[in-house]
Amino acid sequence: MTPFESIAKMLIFAGISIAILGGMLLIVGKIPGIGKLPGDIFVRKGNFTFYFPVVTSILLSILLTFIINLFFRR
Repeated sequence: MTPFESIAKMLIFAGISIAILGGMLLIVGKIPGIGKLPGDIFVRKGNFTFYFPVVTSILLSILLTFIINLFFRR
């Protein structure tokens, strides 16, 4: 196997992973309440908008940690 074959496989895997992640982001964006939880920081002043989903990030982190631990527990 040449070095280019391993790089090609890695690029194909990365592309598929990015496509799956993009699809998941489209689906999550349509779930009501996600990204608009109490504790998320939202500042709008004139034509400047700053949004940082603190609580949403924490909840998603806990959920993903739980799911990953279920699949990869030894």
